[in-house]
Amino acid sequence: MAKKHQFNQSDVRIESKDTIFQGFFKVSRFTLSHRLFGGGWSRPIKREIFQRGSAVGVLLYDPINQLVGLVEQFRVGALDDNQGPWQYEVVAGMIEPGETPIDVAHRELQEEAGLAVEKLIPICNYLVSAGGTDEKMHMFCGLVNLQDKQGVFGLEAENEDILLHVWPYHEAQQALADGTLNSAAVTISLQWLELHHNNL
Repeated sequence: MAKKHQFNQSDVRIESKDTIFQGFFKVSRFTLSHRLFGGGWSRPIKREIFQRGSAVGVLLYDPINQLVGLVEQFRVGALDDNQGPWQYEVVAGMIEPGETPIDVAHRELQEEAGLAVEKLIPICNYLVSAGGTDEKMHMFCGLVNLQDKQGVFGLEAENEDILLHVWPYHEAQQALADGTLNSAAVTISLQWLELHHNNL
């Protein structure tokens, strides 16, 4: 059985925090020290953090027809990816103040896929890349009828151009194995689906 963490937030001393960039996203610089496993405290260290906040992702699954729904959209961070900057992803969005993850899941499903799901099943929560960002992803599987649901969605006001794809379950799993599907949220959710799809 996994042991509990030895340390927590009380074992960190934040000396300063400065906003060094504020645009579409925010970047902050921390000067801090933390307790060491061998005893004592670290020297002060500086770390920049991409402060993005919490997000929600939803893998769409049709258990009756064995179909998977994924969206495709342009992503500037994938400009140098071998497959190009259009990425296959789960439906996803950021949590705004006052919203719960469930609220965001329903909002984004309507905006990005034009769908209202019948049931949301929690998959997991994970830190996206804690060495450089505070983003936390709340993952769900949304059960819904996906027959004839392909189409183009997204909010024009947010410059969204999102294509909903519907894949047979086994083709989606093969695309994951082939490396065609290479985002963390898709990988995690499809691996979860492989373990659980017979029980949904």
